[in-house]
Amino acid sequence: MARHRAKGQLVDVLARVDLDRKKAVAAVVAAGALAGAGFAQAMATVTPVDRIVPVAATKDLAAVMTGQQQQQPAGIRTIHSVDTGGETRKLLQAEQIQVQFTVREALKSAEGAYVKRQEAEKAEQARVKAEEEAKRPQCVRPAQGTFTSGFGARWGTSHMGVDIANAIGTPIVAAMDGTVVEAGPASGFGLWVRIQHEDGTITVYGHMNTIDVPQGAKVKAGQQIATIGNRGQSTGPHLHFEVWAGGSEKINPVGWLAARGVSLQ
Repeated sequence: MARHRAKGQLVDVLARVDLDRKKAVAAVVAAGALAGAGFAQAMATVTPVDRIVPVAATKDLAAVMTGQQQQQPAGIRTIHSVDTGGETRKLLQAEQIQVQFTVREALKSAEGAYVKRQEAEKAEQARVKAEEEAKRPQCVRPAQGTFTSGFGARWGTSHMGVDIANAIGTPIVAAMDGTVVEAGPASGFGLWVRIQHEDGTITVYGHMNTIDVPQGAKVKAGQQIATIGNRGQSTGPHLHFEVWAGGSEKINPVGWLAARGVSLQ
């Protein structure tokens, strides 16, 4: 009876040992799976003679722990005494480093793509702006209305500009791109604006009701600078427009505008 009891206890012990062995094998194989591609990549960098295969990443450990022997491939030396916890940590650390490297490279690539996209957008905006600038008229009529008086002798005096009549408040615009050199009160004009253009020519706008640009402002052709009024020596609401060639010589605005494709009549 005692012999049978002892035999039964021995069987139970062996069964528990076998169960623990299987659990250990499963744990180690799982750890090997965590190493993944990182371990395989590391193996590719060493020579067959020096290659050491950790048991945690191969099926050899299962054979060792179950008491089975497997034939080792030529040139591979297997170490069976392995700290599986330490090896697993090392493999996970290596995998983490690889992931961090991959993330950094992805961020660099994304940043580069963003910079290129920004540059492309700026280039497109510059192209559109250049096209709009090319289409923009270089010279325009200074105000809409009726041409009422020309350049030259008038009522026994010299009329040094042209008049365009319209209602008070009608927009007056810059005839060409330029810089406002004066904007404010002027004798005979009530209020005036003088704009100097790139070639030195000055255009003069008088009798306005309001002034919409300050002295020193950069203006574009067609940009509103004032409104038609009846200030100064005026017989009715109108714009008095003059052209000073070279900044001082008063010439006929009709011919000057016509040479630039603009008609007043």
